[in-house]
Amino acid sequence: MKETIQTILHAAERDTDAAGDDAKELEALRVRYLGRKGEFSRCFKELAQMPPDERPQLGQFLNEAKVQVEQGLNEALERAREQASRPADVLDVTLPGRAPLQGRLHPITQVAREISRIFHRLGFETVEGPEVELDYYNFEALNIPKDHPARDMQDTFYISENVLLRTHTSPIQVRVMEKRQPPIRIIAPGKAYRCDSDVTHTPMFHQVEGLMVGENISFADLKGILTVFVHQMFGAGVGLRFRPSFFPFTEPSAEVDIQCVMCQGSGCRVCSHTGWLEILGSGMVDPEVFKMVGYDPERITGFAFGMGIERISMLKYGIDDLRLFYENDLRFLSQF
Repeated sequence: MKETIQTILHAAERDTDAAGDDAKELEALRVRYLGRKGEFSRCFKELAQMPPDERPQLGQFLNEAKVQVEQGLNEALERAREQASRPADVLDVTLPGRAPLQGRLHPITQVAREISRIFHRLGFETVEGPEVELDYYNFEALNIPKDHPARDMQDTFYISENVLLRTHTSPIQVRVMEKRQPPIRIIAPGKAYRCDSDVTHTPMFHQVEGLMVGENISFADLKGILTVFVHQMFGAGVGLRFRPSFFPFTEPSAEVDIQCVMCQGSGCRVCSHTGWLEILGSGMVDPEVFKMVGYDPERITGFAFGMGIERISMLKYGIDDLRLFYENDLRFLSQF
């Protein structure tokens, strides 16, 4: 029996070394050698059948062998646990370096900043205002009283009777004129909100409003400023035209069209075969608006204009679906 115990001891030591840091394999060895039905349990059962005079010596030898195997397995399991708790060494100096992923600005942000840079060079200052606006600033101070049919043109998100999400950035013009005296030359970029969603409209969109107020400001100044803007944004060869239109807060008012950037004016599906694309609305500030902010309309004149940044972006980059800007598809966004 002594030889059997020695054989089991040597086998356990050999198997423990072979298992290395594999905790699962070491646990299986513990069950195999030290479990209730393991090798040493079998030896103890055989010991009970040995002659009484041989049992003390064999029992001592068997206990020492069992303790030796148990200590060896415990030490190996401890090493395995320590190894598992260490962070993996992922640094391999022989591998080529990994370039970090570089983010980029959203195309709407890029175009908004380009618009701002163009008007900054023309002497305009950037101002901001609240997106949750009062009905007074969004409509009434802009010559759109509560019963005015022009309100139907803007599908408005109302929070309460007199509080709403601004439908354009024009309220900032009134807020600035209330606090300052002419001359004023500002642009007001920001978000606006309307209950509309399709290929060319989203409930939230971006707009840039412009205002120039002072003495002897004329429609010729408006045409000059916007002509410079169009040529710097789309190229010096792009033609533009002004069409009579209506806005409650400007008089006279005009829509501004540019030569189609897709077909260069020859006519295509994008421009409905007219050769022209509408990009913004503009006009001379209505005297009623000046009266609301305490300006003398006999002495002070000015012009205002507004454009959708998404619209400018679509024309600049040839994008045919407004919703692409908001789907967060990296395949689309990484092109800009």
